[in-house]
Amino acid sequence: MDNITALGGDVYEIDTRMAGYAGITAGYLILGDRPCLVETGTSTSAPVVRDALASLGVGPDDLATVVVTHIHLDHAGGVGDIAEFFPQAQIVVHEKGARHLADPSRLMASARMVWGDRLDTLFGELSPTESERIVALGDTGAIDLGNGRTLSSHYSPGHAKHHVGLVDSATGDLYVGDAAGVYLPQTGDLRPATPPPDFDLQTALDSIALFQALGPQRLLFSHYGPVGAVQETLERSAEELRVWVDLTKQAHQEGMDLDHAVAMVRDRTRERYTALKSDDETAEQFELLSGAPSNVAGILHWLNKVSP
Repeated sequence: MDNITALGGDVYEIDTRMAGYAGITAGYLILGDRPCLVETGTSTSAPVVRDALASLGVGPDDLATVVVTHIHLDHAGGVGDIAEFFPQAQIVVHEKGARHLADPSRLMASARMVWGDRLDTLFGELSPTESERIVALGDTGAIDLGNGRTLSSHYSPGHAKHHVGLVDSATGDLYVGDAAGVYLPQTGDLRPATPPPDFDLQTALDSIALFQALGPQRLLFSHYGPVGAVQETLERSAEELRVWVDLTKQAHQEGMDLDHAVAMVRDRTRERYTALKSDDETAEQFELLSGAPSNVAGILHWLNKVSP
């Protein structure tokens, strides 16, 4: 299948084809003794992911675990569907996200407020998962991949209060979720993901520092793909956060409303990203993944809490 890339170490990147796009959201299959899927993608992508697993030899009863870095719909919207397709799999999530997977009604209501009619085309509906199948992680935890291989979980809540990073003991891969921002492989661009309501600058920087301290061999971005230049990329993640926060702070101090703040930040950061100078499709993809309105709104929400 053309949406599967072997990354070595029995790890396979699956393009979940979010909303029909290529290169937006990745799921990862760790194909050990106890096969594990990291990130499900959206609900509408669940059949794509199921078919990819089937082509890699993982049938309905073979998947042992599904782990999500956090419960945003582009990462975990497919959990309920995947749980149904793979009835033996345990669903692993940070304890602050567990109840939303069991009962997604509040999460879906707030997502609908943000996305409106676009919700259905972009994400679809997160279906509930039976609570007895959900394993809630504390601030650290370990997932058994079989044969002594583990995926260890590290709480990293700067992006969302239910976010974890995951380290594979066999490969040294670190699944960064959204805590190191959004990476665009076509251009090498990296930009922060700071949506409301959980963004907090110090927490976000602490999460990146934790990732550096873990000493991973490679970063696996949910958006999108593997990156080998680990320390350099994490330093860039921290720098991007500071740039966006400084600019938004300036807009906030000048009393700008959201639209004006977004316009100003978008304008002043444009030169940082090759994607915005390339074809419209790449620019559109970047905007969908890490939209200036969502990033600026998240930073303003935090600024209003810390300095109203």
